[in-house]
Amino acid sequence: MKKIALLMLAVTASHAFAAEEREWAPYTKIVETIKIDKFHAQPLADRDKVVLYPIVKPQNKAIKSSDVVLTVIHSSGRQPMTVRPDGRVNFVYNPKWVAEKAGMVINQAKGEKMDVSFGLDAVLPEGTQWNYNTLVGSVGQANALIKKEAGMLSVFAPKIKSVDLVFAKPAQVKIGARTLATDAKNRIRFTPDEVLTKENPLMVASERPLEATLE
Repeated sequence: MKKIALLMLAVTASHAFAAEEREWAPYTKIVETIKIDKFHAQPLADRDKVVLYPIVKPQNKAIKSSDVVLTVIHSSGRQPMTVRPDGRVNFVYNPKWVAEKAGMVINQAKGEKMDVSFGLDAVLPEGTQWNYNTLVGSVGQANALIKKEAGMLSVFAPKIKSVDLVFAKPAQVKIGARTLATDAKNRIRFTPDEVLTKENPLMVASERPLEATLE
């Protein structure tokens, strides 16, 4: 997970919806905070290898991120968005909800505050076999998006250097005649290689990775 920036949201409820659910923030506030609308406005070919998402961390250390559930209240009903243990939100972007000024509720008590940042990771291709550029091309794509957004300040923006495949247990990835094994954390790191980028060989994993993170 590449965390880009930390933005604090201290939204408290003005009206309680239920004992375990309260008003949190407008849907548009989260969209604008992580700039996911600008991300989706880019041509698909410029963003198809990366994914942008919010990260939610309760300020109260007694609350786990995975205990948090955010729900969008829109004209057609409700859309729950669960939060992973690392804080990543399974965020659903819908321009229609932005246009109708949809609201969001949270399943935490009034007064509990959340820190919100955003992350950028690689899209993990389907299956266990894919071409090199399909995965490792996410590094260059991510840096291009960051540079475009940062503009003149891009020299100060974070630079993505690699993509890591994260496995549930020790695993291997074959690239041509080479075989790479996971480290102690069950990860294999790939930094863009000029020769491999030109050759675009097939990568074969011994099992399906859990995720592909940009570092």
